[in-house]
Amino acid sequence: MGAYVNPIYPYKSPADLMSTPPQRKPLIVIGAGPVGLAAAIDARLQGLDVLVLDDDKTVSVGSRAVCYAKRSLEILDRLGIADAACGLGVSWNIGRTFLEEDEVYQFNLVPDAGHKRPGMINLQQYHVEEMLIARALELGADIRWQHKVTAVERHDGHATLTVETPEGTFDIEADWLVVADGARSPIRRHLGLDIEGRVFQDRFLIADVIMKADYPAERWFWFDPPFHPNQSVLLHKQSNNVWRIDFQLGWDADPEEEKKPEKVIPRLKAMLGDDRPFELEWVSIYTFQCRRMTDFRHGRVLFAGDAAHQVSPFGARGANSGFQDADDLMWKLGLVIKGQASEKLLDTYAMDREFAADENIMNSTRSTDFITPKSRTSKTFRNQVLALAKHHPFARKLVNSGRLSMPSFLTDSVLNTPDAEVFNGNMVPGAPMDDAPVQMNGQDAWLLDQVGKGFQLMLFVDAAPDAPTLATLQGLKRGAVPLDSLIVSRQALQVPGFQVLVDAQGWMAKRYDAQPGTTYLLRPDQHVLARWRSLDSARLQTAMARALGQVGEQA
Repeated sequence: MGAYVNPIYPYKSPADLMSTPPQRKPLIVIGAGPVGLAAAIDARLQGLDVLVLDDDKTVSVGSRAVCYAKRSLEILDRLGIADAACGLGVSWNIGRTFLEEDEVYQFNLVPDAGHKRPGMINLQQYHVEEMLIARALELGADIRWQHKVTAVERHDGHATLTVETPEGTFDIEADWLVVADGARSPIRRHLGLDIEGRVFQDRFLIADVIMKADYPAERWFWFDPPFHPNQSVLLHKQSNNVWRIDFQLGWDADPEEEKKPEKVIPRLKAMLGDDRPFELEWVSIYTFQCRRMTDFRHGRVLFAGDAAHQVSPFGARGANSGFQDADDLMWKLGLVIKGQASEKLLDTYAMDREFAADENIMNSTRSTDFITPKSRTSKTFRNQVLALAKHHPFARKLVNSGRLSMPSFLTDSVLNTPDAEVFNGNMVPGAPMDDAPVQMNGQDAWLLDQVGKGFQLMLFVDAAPDAPTLATLQGLKRGAVPLDSLIVSRQALQVPGFQVLVDAQGWMAKRYDAQPGTTYLLRPDQHVLARWRSLDSARLQTAMARALGQVGEQA
């Protein structure tokens, strides 16, 4: 056993960035954490130049974010690191909740088959950051370590940054600035921008413990266990025999005192037993908060991840929502930078992700209130719910040990075209797409691996499309914003010029309530934009105009 050793990334002289007047870059990202790196990778996949500035020279210290949800893994698939992350991480779908020593409730994040990725993987944040850095560099992102942004000035058409380095300070300009510098966000504070919400008084101890144990790859949550009475405990298995254990400490705990090994080790021995050998890799004390900025967009400056919003750790909503921020932002910003959409499209980033942040904060607050009741009445209610849940299914719906991160359904997005025909199922306009197994060119594949490459159309057929249909699809490819088409059939077809997905097992037809002629319009971030029971070029054009933030009549 041994603790993780942080890599040190090389400092590069800023001489090539220094000039008078300041250089102008099309896109600068502040922060080389998971969200900033995801944004940089996405930019490079779109062929955009991107400069990443970070004041550190290594990845995060301690495991920090450890639970990456299915939707994040699907985003990481598109970015090119999900296989590596899933290969190193610990996959799980089952969560168990205990009252004292008795299991009262369990859930399954992926109860049905036909999905490429599990409900969650547990993987230390430093591993994820290493993978993201390697991928960003592979794609040609310019990452500058020990480049601390000390000031930002906003202008109508750009932002001016002051950057401090070991070799001196210089100014540089950005047409667009993405701020992903974390919960304490020096840039947010420098600009005097507000962040509002609740700060909870309860403190939790995080202990990353290196040990060999045969516990299953599941999430375990205890209320009032005998080894930590009247408090809560959370256990996650991570890679390399590292286990994350969270102990609730209460309101009046002294953070500095509780971090001392002589306080931590007895807690761990009470839980694990005196005979089990272990090492402490990392210890931290945290309080938690549920709050967000009023606005995520401030002209040419866009905030993402913890810089824009914070939630308590219950439910794993922090990093997972941050990845969705980057996923939503970057396709829109790419279109704006390339001149294919008005910058007004970026207002919909703020709308989408402010809505998602509110949803996450609501769920996170409810989880926190259930886990850490603030009155005798709320504690009595919680304990009665837990006691009933063991024997009565209705009570299990009320148990909230941290409802886990789920992607937001952007059903109210102004980019959607509302349904004008009857559909069943969950794939409504605004929904994140469900995955499904398919076949391509005789090989097994997955639906989500074929989408997320710009705007796309899915056309369900029972035979090869006729000549007028093919002409329509070819015309869509030649639009100002190209629209690629996927043909979906239960049988193998030859359709020259188009990718055919064979829905041999019928999962796509089931999940998308599809019949021959059913047509789906998809966003670049794998959300549904519109759906119809037949292909109609005029409706498609109107829906595309709406999806680009242009004024158009409802299709």
